[in-house]
Amino acid sequence: MKRTLLVVGLILGLALIFAACAPKAAPVEPTAVPATEVPPAPTEDPAVAITAEFAASGHADAAGEAFIHWDAEAEIPVGCAKCHSEAGFVEYAGTGAIAAGIPVPGKPFSCATCHNDAADALTTVTFPSGAVIENLGPEARCLTCHQGRESKVSLDAKIAKYGENLDPDAVPAPLAPATPDGKPVALSFSNVHYFAAGGTLYGSMVKMGYEYDGKIYDVKTSHVAGYDTCIGCHDQHSLEVKVEDCAHCHDGVAAVEDLKNVREPSSSKDYDGDGDKVEGVAKEIEGLQAILLSSIQSYALEVSGAELKYDPATYPYFMGADGKSYTSWTPRLLKAAYNYHVSIKDPGAFAHGGKYIIELLFDSIEDVNSSEKLTTKFDVSTLTREDSGHFTGATEAWRHWDAATETKPAYEVEAGCATCHSAYGLPQVIKGEEVTAAPAGNGLMCQTCHDVTAFPAVFAQTDVTIPSGKTISFGDGAASNICINCHSSRTGKVTIDKMITDFAVTDMDAVVAPVTINDKEVKFSFKNSHYQGVAGQWFGTDAQVAYEYEGKTYVGANTHPAVNGKPGCVGCHDAHTGELELASCTTCHAGVEDFDDIRMYPTDWNGNGDTSEGVRNEYTPVRDALYAAIQAYAKDKVGTAIVYDRDVYPYWFADANADGKHDADEKAYTTWTARLMKAAYNFNWLRKTSGGFAHNFKYVFQIAYDSAEDLGADLSMFTRP
Repeated sequence: MKRTLLVVGLILGLALIFAACAPKAAPVEPTAVPATEVPPAPTEDPAVAITAEFAASGHADAAGEAFIHWDAEAEIPVGCAKCHSEAGFVEYAGTGAIAAGIPVPGKPFSCATCHNDAADALTTVTFPSGAVIENLGPEARCLTCHQGRESKVSLDAKIAKYGENLDPDAVPAPLAPATPDGKPVALSFSNVHYFAAGGTLYGSMVKMGYEYDGKIYDVKTSHVAGYDTCIGCHDQHSLEVKVEDCAHCHDGVAAVEDLKNVREPSSSKDYDGDGDKVEGVAKEIEGLQAILLSSIQSYALEVSGAELKYDPATYPYFMGADGKSYTSWTPRLLKAAYNYHVSIKDPGAFAHGGKYIIELLFDSIEDVNSSEKLTTKFDVSTLTREDSGHFTGATEAWRHWDAATETKPAYEVEAGCATCHSAYGLPQVIKGEEVTAAPAGNGLMCQTCHDVTAFPAVFAQTDVTIPSGKTISFGDGAASNICINCHSSRTGKVTIDKMITDFAVTDMDAVVAPVTINDKEVKFSFKNSHYQGVAGQWFGTDAQVAYEYEGKTYVGANTHPAVNGKPGCVGCHDAHTGELELASCTTCHAGVEDFDDIRMYPTDWNGNGDTSEGVRNEYTPVRDALYAAIQAYAKDKVGTAIVYDRDVYPYWFADANADGKHDADEKAYTTWTARLMKAAYNFNWLRKTSGGFAHNFKYVFQIAYDSAEDLGADLSMFTRP
């Protein structure tokens, strides 16, 4: 039975997670035209071969438990008939429901199950959570059954029946009235069912896992075109994984089992904390599963007061010490046990949606060990939930576009943002094409930066024109030029100057009133440079992203030599993870044990008398002085106190109670003067682009200094570079 169900379960695409990779380069064309060969006549009707392949699959296994389970009963129940009988699936495909149970014995699947007008017309699938996935192709047949039977929605509904404000660590009293057999209804385990690979694949879009409130989760796993659906990775008749196709990109893959060793650059963290960052993602998941099960068992014994065991082959899987169904469920224990079971019952989870499963396991471990009643705790700080920014799908940078709006459907990134917040926009920019709306994904993919026609070569750019209007470059064809496209900010000095002109500002210290533009009232509002505009720092006045003050001179591009032979970003940062390697710095900066220790200049720029501290510590005091000057100016000159919150858009708020903190009820700052706007724009640019002390120390110091000086701050202790 297990073997049969395993084969059935592999129906969904092994969309080998974590950022796609490109096919190997095509073979070189021959220089001579080969002689025309007449193909031999087929020795077998293709339909015969397909029939044989299908007959050996789990879908056609007439003796399999999936089809004979109800033979001792009168019929296959309505709730099961859709996926466990041919008649049930055909009826459901045609009507979207099953009117009555299917008489036994039922029939396993045959060609007619999927090859009929109703199945051909399937393009939409509704998941147990109520989520609807539309515009599907032939994989809609697969997803109709391989979707699970439970979800976060059903678990929350089940728990809610036991009352409001439940103690998460207490076993709730059984429900009344009693069931027909006279027994009260106790909180019980929820079984996701088997091989629900569709739920894993679509992640948070369908919420098959129990997603904890306040957490963000990955959505559908992305893969290269043609291998991002069930039948893209599995043969639709034999159900076997197309291993030979996987091997084009994943070295060392010769059999299905080898897929467990796959590890892409987009999965660079040690999720399970065992110190191994090379093992396949499947092993990372196994490590987290072991930690979660141990935590669950400790919790069950200490908090629920009853020993718990897990048997993946015996329903209902979670057993007490007596070998019978476990009954001492608390809400917290139920959620964690459900997620553990979800991760177990999709054997291909590492490929279908490995990061989604990692997030579910991590959050369950975290939640169980947060119980104040648990004394045997696991140190969650040893684990890792997310990857670096380019591949961390569970963050605002990738999830901002999940909701539908009046102008776009759900999970679509509009063209204006798709260049940097999708995997597909940047290649369009580099090729000179118009950027179009793109699917919202979980991060970049190989083909975002690599030219798939010459893989693994990256796209070559001579230079990049950035939103400030300036054109900058790390050198003709330098790989770091690719980074400039997104890491250059979306504004510049020209943006602020244009706004001042549009509002006809003559008094830099007067609150600017709204104006009418194209019959619409427009307010003089804060302009956000956007995030991690590193290129704007590196190139200084050559990029002019910061607001540079008239009459001042500013340094240009950083002249740091190429590191490891690579100029710019990818010399200092890992091209995939973005992480810095201190070893590269110590080649020149001898004795440095931390990036903060790096010192390039002998001058005491911040006036504290310390000429040995790292340049970061030289720079941050002048940046802090700028913030103090902004607050003093807003309070004393404008009459409205201001506060900055780096994590909440639009970042600047009216500090109603003047406590220097952004409270939830405090609104966006609106009483802007042109002088205050310039300084606030620069401060936000400095705060939203980390590493300025290293990217271009002198430039960021000049910007902070001049902004504070323009506001009237006393900067006599500082030395402007």
